[in-house]
Amino acid sequence: MANALFTLSTDSTADLLPGFAEANDIALVPLTFNVEKNGEFTQYKDGFQSEEEYIAFYQNLRSGAFSRTAMLNLQDHLDHFKKLAQAGAKDVLHFTIGYGLSPTVDVANQAASIIKEEYPEFNVYAMESCSATVGQGALVKLALKMRNEGKTAKEAFDILSETKYRLQHFIVADDLFYLKRGGRVSGAKAVVGTLLNVKPFITIDGNGKLKVEGSFRGMKKAFSHIMEEIDRLGVGEEQMIVVVHTDAKEKAEELANRILERTGIMPEIQIMGPVIGSHVGPGAVACGMVSKTARVPYQVEE
Repeated sequence: MANALFTLSTDSTADLLPGFAEANDIALVPLTFNVEKNGEFTQYKDGFQSEEEYIAFYQNLRSGAFSRTAMLNLQDHLDHFKKLAQAGAKDVLHFTIGYGLSPTVDVANQAASIIKEEYPEFNVYAMESCSATVGQGALVKLALKMRNEGKTAKEAFDILSETKYRLQHFIVADDLFYLKRGGRVSGAKAVVGTLLNVKPFITIDGNGKLKVEGSFRGMKKAFSHIMEEIDRLGVGEEQMIVVVHTDAKEKAEELANRILERTGIMPEIQIMGPVIGSHVGPGAVACGMVSKTARVPYQVEE
């Protein structure tokens, strides 16, 4: 950190691979989640260190457990930023889950202001990612590249404030019941959809909100639609595509190979963390990429 132009920081919804943050001097603040099974609640930190832990989490969901997540509170952010300030950090570029999914960035900014009163040289550039999971992780990795190239926190913040709208998300859920629990589909649709092997297709819109775009009869048709969307939107010059799954590795490899055949880019494949994974459920496959075409934020009528 001492030789870096700025400190890079993120909450754990970026779903960075175990060890990546530590190896690249990225300050990570973990969320927590509660798993309820047979009437008993167990709290965990979002900090799995092995693929086996991720798989066990999704197998637990399959066996009837239910996971509830919560946003990082003010004290979590105060503790995180104060630790950085005490270590000598001056400029911090911090990424949060998208505002359309959680107002975490507001809490981060509030905490940063409080810490700055005690440490006047401590500055935080807090960016809501308009994303989550590997989309947010892509921004962190691009910021890391910029830091390595010598850019300042403000320069990286300004560039990525535009780049984040070129993050595209194609999420194919396996079980509609997890979306029902989140209020995204009705109970009747969940029952019928499951019986018909319907796979809901979800994106993140220009305001960072989850949007159910439609559904497909089976994964293969959903994957074909993802190929059409990649062609339509175009792969950005960053050449960044990631495939993520919730314990559906074979399906993820199938999608990655189709993307390789179509684009010449072999996506990184990784398992999704428990915070976002709690909402899409096991068996899901998603693709995140930086495109040529931007998502356009829309104005909300007051």
